[in-house]
Amino acid sequence: MPRPRTPLDETKLEEMALAYVSRFATTRAKLEAYLRRKLRERGWQGEREPSPQALCERFVARGYVDDAAWARMKAGSLLRRGYGGRRLGEALQAAGISAELRADVQPKPPEARRAALALARRRRFGPFGAPPADPKAREKQIAAILRAGHTLDNAREIVDAADRAWLERWADETEDFA
Repeated sequence: MPRPRTPLDETKLEEMALAYVSRFATTRAKLEAYLRRKLRERGWQGEREPSPQALCERFVARGYVDDAAWARMKAGSLLRRGYGGRRLGEALQAAGISAELRADVQPKPPEARRAALALARRRRFGPFGAPPADPKAREKQIAAILRAGHTLDNAREIVDAADRAWLERWADETEDFA
């Protein structure tokens, strides 16, 4: 039978928060949710009422938690893996990132095209795989690109591309490609 855990006090709560931020890159909202969960699980025996929000504010002020840096890191990671702007926005919103910060890290058109190209390479869509045998297979490839958060225009460009070289030029274009 597991031993009952002792309730938390101010010192133990701060130690848990420090251990969490030292182990994981996190956002303010995720840290606060973690602390609230631990308080629910273990209870409280401190003198004052617990304030996970105040503890998170102190950690932000000290620089232990930086939502902007975390959002940039997460955006870069998702874009390199081939996810598009919509999926990026959803992931950042789920992590508690503000709307302004989400807008700041949204990919520009060239970044979005490079991310779509990364997905096409990985999944062997368009010229990176066998040409779709029928219209249904083409539709499935387009649907997969859309689910990854890309625009319909980018999905069509990739699936309908004749060769890899053209697609590489399209992805590297710094202006909107016409």
